[in-house]
Amino acid sequence: MQRDALTTSWGASFISAGTVRFRVRAPGQANMTLRLSDEDREMQPTENGWFELVATGVSAGQEYQFILADGMPVPDPASRAQLAGVNGPSLVTSSSGYAWRNHHWKGRPWEETVVYEMHIGTFTPEGTFSAAQAKLAYLAETGITMIEVLPLSQFGGQRGWGYDGVLLYAPHSAYGSPDDFKAFVDAAHGVGISVVLDIVLNHFGPEGNYLPLLAPDFFDAQRMTAWGAGIDYRNEAARCYIVEAPLYWLKEYRLDGLRFDAIDQMKDTSSPHILIEIAERIREAITDRPVHLTTEDSRNVIFLHPRNADGTVPLFTAEWNDDFHNAIHVLSTGETHAYYQDFAQNPEKLAARALAEGFAYQGEKSPQTAKPRGTVSRRQPPVAFVDFIQNHDQIGNRAHGDRLITLAGAERTRVLFAALLLSPHIPLMFMGEEYGETNPFLFFTDFEGELAQAVREGRAREFEGHNGYGNDAVPDPNALSTFENSKLDWQKLTHPEGENTLALTRKLLALRRKYIVPLLTPAKGEVGQIVETSTGFLSVKWTFPRGTLSLVLNVGQDTHPLPELPGETIFAWPQDAATSVPASLIVRFAPGVLL
Repeated sequence: MQRDALTTSWGASFISAGTVRFRVRAPGQANMTLRLSDEDREMQPTENGWFELVATGVSAGQEYQFILADGMPVPDPASRAQLAGVNGPSLVTSSSGYAWRNHHWKGRPWEETVVYEMHIGTFTPEGTFSAAQAKLAYLAETGITMIEVLPLSQFGGQRGWGYDGVLLYAPHSAYGSPDDFKAFVDAAHGVGISVVLDIVLNHFGPEGNYLPLLAPDFFDAQRMTAWGAGIDYRNEAARCYIVEAPLYWLKEYRLDGLRFDAIDQMKDTSSPHILIEIAERIREAITDRPVHLTTEDSRNVIFLHPRNADGTVPLFTAEWNDDFHNAIHVLSTGETHAYYQDFAQNPEKLAARALAEGFAYQGEKSPQTAKPRGTVSRRQPPVAFVDFIQNHDQIGNRAHGDRLITLAGAERTRVLFAALLLSPHIPLMFMGEEYGETNPFLFFTDFEGELAQAVREGRAREFEGHNGYGNDAVPDPNALSTFENSKLDWQKLTHPEGENTLALTRKLLALRRKYIVPLLTPAKGEVGQIVETSTGFLSVKWTFPRGTLSLVLNVGQDTHPLPELPGETIFAWPQDAATSVPASLIVRFAPGVLL
């Protein structure tokens, strides 16, 4: 039989019109039953713990569940859609059900990328794909070229960040249907915006994960993570489930890329490493458009981000650069607790090194752990690093979800934001940052009973004596108000301050398109150089074949003489600034030999 191109090893897939193959691996069960629209059918055991059943007369939208040997109904662990929640029925879906309008979309080159990190549930008052879709024209007019959606895999409860997903193939039903998400992606492509998805392949959430009952060997009991037993990527069935999930999202939803969360927690002794296999499979399977794959990794590694001689990307495209954020945060706020300890000494030098060479730590010992961290990164091109001055983690992992504008003040935040958008690294902004949002982004969940209490108490313990926060000061993650308070306030755009900040953002992104983007193709490594640093002050320049870009940033208390830098000033804040004063930025550009 000819199978759907999107058929995967796990789950329900149409193999012809009206005919669906249901497949699940359950070596932990003596027998398995498929309940399809209230009719129970015994599944056939096959090799290696797999159970399978081919059913005819099936249509998209039909409900189904797997029934365990003791009679307990569970959702399909590879469900493509849920009726509602992680514990209820799964829904049969069809890849051919949505009529794509912008099917000629060919993506955008990485060098043009300006990332906008979006949490669907708090981006709009409604918190749905459809409501977010209505804002796409606004984002395109602002100059955003890529939306990075926080994880969508179905998770416990109605509200959450998405990093506790348990059904890794199904979009969270509270945001809308799979077709609603396809319509969002389709519409984004229609206004020239790429869409990438944050994907979590290192753990499952605490509610609705029935894999331990179905296939205990999916997990490695000898290796614990912060979220429980680690996934055993050496197990063939588990490996198929994990490798095929990102491919499914990219193909089914025509996404332009993926961001892989906390890959340092994906421990694998196989050859090739599972991450390399994932990247190679994606590169082999999708050749009709650029696919951008980014990683989050606390180790400061570059082995997953090589470049071919012609500058093309064989594996992963870029890495989130926490070093840049951490150094800038210490420089602008003075905070030195927790992981900021590594950036307490000479933060301006560390920030300048991150801008010039990628990572601030390239093998030096961490003051916090006294262990070497990172590897040499200066040979990486600037576009191998995704920089940010705030994101969902760095805001939401604070007890009160404070945005940088609350901590560093509007003036410092403005110049840091401008430096972010005018550096040759790939910039990422968190939703609302473009107009100066001050509402917090708090940690919120929607659990019940003992799990809710455990999360509530754990969150309070996390901040005991931390930065002066007491237990009673930490918002309850399960309270509806915590979620509601994290939503964007679009009314700020009607106020002068919001209007002015948005106008500045649009100006900066126009300058980026005109001056910065042309420098980045071809982009090589070893182009950055630290010009000068002193307390609260740094100056960096990058020399490309098409020109030299220079940046002077001052977030200190004192005026500083301006170093000799080539070219014309393309941006200055305060406007027409000729010297480096507190809360100032000056960016210059000098054309090169390749115009």
